[in-house]
Amino acid sequence: MNTPVDDLLLANVSRRHFLKGLAAGSALVLAARWDLALGEEEKEYGADAMPHGWVDDPNVFIRIDADGTVTVTNHRAEMGQGIRTSLVMVAADELGADWDRVRVEQAPADQEKYGNQNTDGSRSMRHWFAPIRRAGAAARMMLERAAAERWGVPASECHARVHAVVHAASGRELGFGDLAAAARELSVPPRERLELKPQSEWRYIGEDAGPAYDVKRGSVVRPKAIDGEDIVTGQAVYGADVAFEDMLYAVVARPPVYGAMLRSVDDGEALKVPGVLRTVEIDGTGQPAGFKPLGGVAVVAENTWAAIQGRKALKIDWNLESAGDNAAYDSEAYRKQLQQTARAPGKVIRDEGDIESALADAAERVSATYYMPHMAQAPMEPPVAVARIVNGRAEVWAPVQNPGATRSGVAKRLGLEPEDVTVNVTLLGGGFGRKSKPDFAQEAASLTKAFDGRPVRVQWTRDDDLHHTYFHAVSVDRLEAGLDADGRALGWRHRTLSPSIGSLFAPDPEHIAPFELGQGFNTMPFDIPAIRLENPEAPAHVRIGWFRSVYNLPHAFAIQSFAAELAEAAGRDHRDYLLELLGPSREIDPRTFGDQWNYGENPERYPIDIGRMRAVIEKATAEAGWGRDLPKGRGLGLAVHNSFVSYTAVVFDVEVDDGGGLIIHSADIAFDCGPQVNPERIRAQLEGACVMGIGIAMQSEITFSEGRVQQDNFHQYLVPRIDRAPRETRVHLINPDSEAAIGGVGEPGLPPVAPALCNAIHAATGRRIRRLPVGDQLSA
Repeated sequence: MNTPVDDLLLANVSRRHFLKGLAAGSALVLAARWDLALGEEEKEYGADAMPHGWVDDPNVFIRIDADGTVTVTNHRAEMGQGIRTSLVMVAADELGADWDRVRVEQAPADQEKYGNQNTDGSRSMRHWFAPIRRAGAAARMMLERAAAERWGVPASECHARVHAVVHAASGRELGFGDLAAAARELSVPPRERLELKPQSEWRYIGEDAGPAYDVKRGSVVRPKAIDGEDIVTGQAVYGADVAFEDMLYAVVARPPVYGAMLRSVDDGEALKVPGVLRTVEIDGTGQPAGFKPLGGVAVVAENTWAAIQGRKALKIDWNLESAGDNAAYDSEAYRKQLQQTARAPGKVIRDEGDIESALADAAERVSATYYMPHMAQAPMEPPVAVARIVNGRAEVWAPVQNPGATRSGVAKRLGLEPEDVTVNVTLLGGGFGRKSKPDFAQEAASLTKAFDGRPVRVQWTRDDDLHHTYFHAVSVDRLEAGLDADGRALGWRHRTLSPSIGSLFAPDPEHIAPFELGQGFNTMPFDIPAIRLENPEAPAHVRIGWFRSVYNLPHAFAIQSFAAELAEAAGRDHRDYLLELLGPSREIDPRTFGDQWNYGENPERYPIDIGRMRAVIEKATAEAGWGRDLPKGRGLGLAVHNSFVSYTAVVFDVEVDDGGGLIIHSADIAFDCGPQVNPERIRAQLEGACVMGIGIAMQSEITFSEGRVQQDNFHQYLVPRIDRAPRETRVHLINPDSEAAIGGVGEPGLPPVAPALCNAIHAATGRRIRRLPVGDQLSA
């Protein structure tokens, strides 16, 4: 698990580190550098969050040119979450820059300079808010010192305002551009002497970044969203927008079963298709696949249409024996196998109290089994990459979440050193975890090599994407609980079964890894006397990869659905019972739950805060009018979950007619991520998570027969259309002035959506949904 460095010291950058073409001495360039002892890093982040190396060539984040233009380098992938705007807001605010004079540059892949650039795990803002603030503050203080020296006054009398430093006593001021060269010669203030702005002086942080630049109150402004205008006018550059005059176009025929290898190919008919130039075999990796291509046969042509038609004409003999048991994989049979396995004990993950006595002595026992199928990330923009080789150096343009892995993978495939590979990250038309596995970029690299460095674009179709993605793990969760005569939970046993992402990188472990257990399973925070959590074996038969929120999805679905079932068995209101299960407000050290928590980060920094979890429940239910009278066929459903250091509660108001038709009248989402940088993007992320979660609950499912995916496109792999969206979605952001560590946003909104919706369906109809997707279960 890779985690970027969050605690950085600042250093000047010498002229040799200036961006190409920048005149020496014309600008202040500020950098952030790893300069902490290993012990400090471990204390700050936990043992699994170490940087991969020390940085000798510092990472440039802020540049001020002589004309006053401020350029902020963004080293995270932009896929709609707004990070290219939000990180710039942080830097510009601390610096005191005028938003109209701020620009953003996208960093190429360079882990030695930028640290970990993998945009996964909802970590971009929560790991980089503090370092980018410090970089901005250091630049501001250097500008103030430069002005003080020019005027011959104490630095304490000089203050950066809006893109200028002002000496209030004399009324003098100098623009940032006028001071950049002089400031560049000064030493960077050490971290312990940095003066961060108080929240009362923020102009951008905490404000909505929208489509227009709008003065709101006093000096506070609403920044214009970066990329927004380009996106809506079609000028934004995504992966498939990259083109060269002499570019070739390719699609790849990949093995239909995971692990199958190419035996032979007859390309005679393919080469007859007008525009097709040749076919190229791409080496496959078998199992485990990691981030490397599956292998197969590429058809390279003068345009994508010709390449697709040529691929259809290929006659390929695949060696299915090399796939082993995967060739017989049937997802329905596998579901039954997991359900049977769940009835027997598994590897004990957490054991508190005497579970057997608690269940044996219970006045009532409740049990249920829940199922979540394989899913595909299915971003609207399928994978695509362009690669070329010029003078022995490779260049790649691609919408990748993980530039570092892209660079190293391309370098290895081409036999180059990483410094001889440049990865240019375009905008991403969605990602959800798929584009952090850059196998498609390696395919493009293989083909440019085959054509002597000529630019080649590898384009995946939607069918390719659904058939050959890294699938979300199928899961079965079986839960049992014992209740006393008053309905209180005495014992809780939960067995979770899913193939592990670890099967990608090593022989299949058949047990999910500690970091996967830490996603809502062994960190289950209920206050119950006896708890036993077990993980029986579940082998993988396809490429398993992370999907938005990862294992939080099945764990939240099972736990929050089962909590509602216990409330019903106890004859209690669901909200009140859920609050009782959580117990009193307190902070829980996640180390009490096992050896992995919150992606390996410091448990002292990220405790599980039951008070915050209770608060989002109370806010969501209050805003939804919990407890109000509703007509027949209509009901409210609730769920809550803590993930990625944030807390989310969702309440749905749904109606189900006699024919099984579903109307979602409203969704109330209460969310606490601590400090909020860009509330508009937070609300948008949660609204998107709500719609995606509805799709997960109602429609989305990948099935396998004889090892092959049965869905070809969106007519079979269903995603929610507009009629599935809530008629009204209300997002309630709470605790924005919290002093808690900043939490993630992109993923934590998703896990409670499916259980909240299924609980609402039960409230409306009396039917329990334990198998996703709901599909036709409402009309059965």
